[in-house]
Amino acid sequence: MNIALLCHDRKKELMVQFCTAYSGILGKHNICATNTTGRVVSEATGLPITLYLSHEHGGSQQIGARIAYNEIDMVLFLTDPQDHELDKDLDYITRLCDQYNIPFATNVATAEMLIMGLARGDLDWREILRGSSSPFLL
Repeated sequence: MNIALLCHDRKKELMVQFCTAYSGILGKHNICATNTTGRVVSEATGLPITLYLSHEHGGSQQIGARIAYNEIDMVLFLTDPQDHELDKDLDYITRLCDQYNIPFATNVATAEMLIMGLARGDLDWREILRGSSSPFLL
């Protein structure tokens, strides 16, 4: 599975803690992230992470393009509900995940449910859909 990590600045430490706790599961999958988030998570956990541009330079758009091309299977975007500056990126990623049926978490409780489901195989349907021309992807 291909998992994208994004987070608001005030949630970076929480993302590191989350990825540290679930590194055993995450390590079995391909992870990509915006530059700063990916770097801090990789340095803390040792997980290999494909880095895209930072948020300021279009990293969210790069991940959005991968979502639109059905190359992302899960998005974990830990958000700070008090940070209204990044609402455009959050809205953009949310809409793409809704459009392409991508499991999407904006808080650690939901992210944990997705990761546990991933470990159980509950998200294997993504691999089937990725390889087909299913109308459910549109």
